[in-house]
Amino acid sequence: MSTVTITAAGVTPADVLAVARRDAKVQISADALAAMTASRAIVDNIEREGRPVYGVSTGFGALANTFVSPDRRAELQHSLIRSHAAGVGAPMPREVVRAMMLLRARSLALGRSGVRPLIAQSLVDLLNAGITPWTPEHGSLGASGDLAPLAHCALVLMGEGWVLGADGTRVDGAKALADAGLRPVELAAKEGLALINGTDGMLGMLLLALDDAAHLFTMADVTAALAIEAMLGSDRPFQPEIHAIRPHPGQGVSAANIHRLLQGSAVMDSHRDDIDHAVQDAYSMRCAPQVAGAARDTLDFAATTAARELVSVVDNPVVLPDGRVESTGNFHGAPLGFAADFLAIAAAEVGAIAERRVDRLLDVTRSRDLPPFLAPDAGVNSGLMIAQYTAAGVVAENRRLASPASVDSVPTSGMQEDHVSMGWAAAVKLRRVLDNLTSVLAVELLAGARGLRLRAPLTPSPAGRAAVEAVAAVGGEPGPDVFMAPVMEACRGLVAGRELRERIETRVGPLQ
Repeated sequence: MSTVTITAAGVTPADVLAVARRDAKVQISADALAAMTASRAIVDNIEREGRPVYGVSTGFGALANTFVSPDRRAELQHSLIRSHAAGVGAPMPREVVRAMMLLRARSLALGRSGVRPLIAQSLVDLLNAGITPWTPEHGSLGASGDLAPLAHCALVLMGEGWVLGADGTRVDGAKALADAGLRPVELAAKEGLALINGTDGMLGMLLLALDDAAHLFTMADVTAALAIEAMLGSDRPFQPEIHAIRPHPGQGVSAANIHRLLQGSAVMDSHRDDIDHAVQDAYSMRCAPQVAGAARDTLDFAATTAARELVSVVDNPVVLPDGRVESTGNFHGAPLGFAADFLAIAAAEVGAIAERRVDRLLDVTRSRDLPPFLAPDAGVNSGLMIAQYTAAGVVAENRRLASPASVDSVPTSGMQEDHVSMGWAAAVKLRRVLDNLTSVLAVELLAGARGLRLRAPLTPSPAGRAAVEAVAAVGGEPGPDVFMAPVMEACRGLVAGRELRERIETRVGPLQ
């Protein structure tokens, strides 16, 4: 098992994936420990001087002008965590909470939050012990960061709150710490606020989504190529010189993928010089790289935003090396909310155009001599008729989810927080959009593979043969109707997993 090291420069996207999804162990570097120690010394000095500083000697939010006496400042930090752990709803997935905890430890380790190294180490201890705080879905508005979700994590550090059990149940936080041999943390001045004032939840979800989207956009090229091949489409629109004259980077990559996937196909060769063949294919076939490519460019934008956030200090107030403690607005999640919303729009459209190709494959008037709904004995059998209904329903939901969350600010905290980002909500729905995209591509994979099988004795491209074999292994050959739900789930696994892609790449070379 790999070990991720949090340094004074932070962590990488690969580090986040390793900890969130593969349970990599975590450690903190000596330089990060030193940076936190130096930062904490400044806060301790402020305490001794008795200066009024937000979050150290005052209340929070609309209570920022309320002075708190020294003997109650530790109580202030504990009360903050308890009151802010006010989320409701189903628990967030384990990978999201793990990413969020790692990223909060990362932010603290940058040495601008004024906390003791003990605080970041305590988050690391939870990760290494496999303890995942029960973090409800609803509560964050994405301004002052992800206050409620992070408070649910901090509450477990204090030996309170709930932990996500192995079977999905809630476990008492104190018991979980005791079972792991860990002790509750007593928070000092500034530390409670530093534990919750960050964009770590929305950033964690965005980083996980970037990994998922990058794979799904490549699989969208795969399923598009299968559908185009099965419908006797042309490979001419995907020639590199055509895309060089419109040099959007993602478009060129997608076109190159599809062009490569279609080579070596007897199905394609069978109609290449047919004068009765369509001069131009439908937009859903011919414009696949323009849509999927634009999605890739959107992905690049979102990845750039996430990379900047990964090296950012997201806290309020921040402790500067010269001794100043300054209030900031860096906790506002607008950059991440915009990126998540934009990527959700792009992913929704990748699914929308895929569903249109599925519809063509199943329509006897447009599929170029394939049987209705890809059912060899149509009438008695319905084939993939309702599978397309499912894809259409999922596409419709994605259209609703593509409505941006980041334009929906709701003022809070007595109008102190009078504009919020809704970045958490944007990231949550992005995850749902990508899950839905997986389902749509699964239907296209199934339809494309069956369509190619029905073109026998003509043989498909090497990529097509790999897909036909994989789908046949989980869904059988085209024939009498079967219980479709297990087939659909298996095809989702082929799209979401890496095995089919690797088998195709073995035959045609790497896909981007």
